[in-house]
Order: sequence, then C-alpha cells, then structure tokens
Amino acid sequence: MNFNFLHSFGKYLLLLKTAFSRPEKVSMYWKETVRQMHDIGIGSLVIVCIIALFIGAVTAIQFAFQLQDSFVPKFYIGYIVRDITIIELAPTITCLVLAGKVGSNMAAEIGGMRQKEHIDAMEIMGVNTAAFLIMPKMIASLIVIPLLVCAASIVSIVGGYIASVPQGWVTDAEYVQGVRYYFEPYYVSMMFAKAITFAFIITSVSCFQGYYVKRGSIELGVASTQAVVYSDILILLGDYFIALLFTV
Repeated sequence: MNFNFLHSFGKYLLLLKTAFSRPEKVSMYWKETVRQMHDIGIGSLVIVCIIALFIGAVTAIQFAFQLQDSFVPKFYIGYIVRDITIIELAPTITCLVLAGKVGSNMAAEIGGMRQKEHIDAMEIMGVNTAAFLIMPKMIASLIVIPLLVCAASIVSIVGGYIASVPQGWVTDAEYVQGVRYYFEPYYVSMMFAKAITFAFIITSVSCFQGYYVKRGSIELGVASTQAVVYSDILILLGDYFIALLFTV
C-alpha cells in the first residue's frame, strides 16, 4: 500500500515536471488556454452563483434565528455572513463543487484521449502531450477559479441580504452596516490563497488521473470518480493547513 502510494506520488511529480516544460508553439497553447478559461469560467458561473446565493441566504437566516432572544446587535448578521463567506464558504464550497464539475470533466477528457490513442499519436509526432494537455488547463484554472470564488463571495453576501432584509430579520441599514463593519482585508488574501491552492489541486489531480487511465470504459469512470474524491480530500486538507498558516 505504501509502495503504491509512493509510486503514484512519484509519477504525479514527474508528470508536473513534464507539464511545466517550455511549450513548442506558444500560439497553440494560448488558444487552448483561452478555450479552457471559457469552459471553466463561463461553464461554471451559473452553478457557482446559484450555490453561493443559497449558502448566503441560509447562513443569514440561521444566524438571525439564533439572535432572536439575545442582546447581540442585529447588524452582526451582515458581519457574520460577510466574514464566514470570505474566509471559508466561498473558496471551499465553490472549489468542492468545481472538483465535481470541472475535475471530472478534465479527467474524462484526457482519459478519453488516452483510450482512443490520441495521446500516443501526438507523442509519435514529437508533441509534449503532458505540457500541451495540462499546462493550458492549469493556467486557465489558476486565473478563472479565483475569479469564480470572488464572484461567489459577492453573490453569497447578496443572498444573505435577500433572505434577511425582506423577511424583516434585519433592516437594510443594519445589514449594510454589518457588511461594512470592521472589514479586514487580510481575509480577502486568505480567500485568494485558498482559491489558488485549490485550483492547482483540482487541475493537477484530475489531469493525473486522466493521463494515466487504462483502457476500458470502467477504468475511465473510476478515474473520473477518483479525480473528484482525491481532489475533495486534498481541498479539505489544504483548507485546514491554510487556516493554520494564516491564523497562527
């Protein structure tokens, strides 16, 4: 078991080394990067915003319910929704969702090319397949996923407003006061650090699973599933260690 883990981890590191080598033709990589940015960003924007909207709404309602018979000022609803969204919910939940949507798609795409021998054909032509298939996806993810996380945080705060203000839990002025109260830019840095780290995890793990998939539809399905499971586990571990690093 330990030997299999070390063997897979070694293959993972070697694949990353090959993937980040100098590209043969920059224009081809640029076109592929733009395509991946569109697929990852535009293709995931709707689902990310829907999830963020309800996360913010539920957080606001739950916290407002807890404040019903307390002496805590009601504007703390906006304060809590803002901080918990920026620090934890927006980067972590968004990337867990993207691991299932984007990660599985990457693993299936590269795995399908492996099974149809497209990768073998490109290697015969002298193409660095690891770089051509992985580097554009990595660059696109590192650019687009933090933007999606930023959009999710904004939508989540708006969702908290929609759920709490019209229902009478808090007034418009109180919610806005809470959102603006004691804002710490340091939390935004933590959010982007998590987003970049999670984007790297999703892309690298998913591409690794797809690149080394064996022949057969069952193996491709297993690789797609493993890409999501391993990415989610590593995202949660990364979330824990980043929290320790930024708060100690």
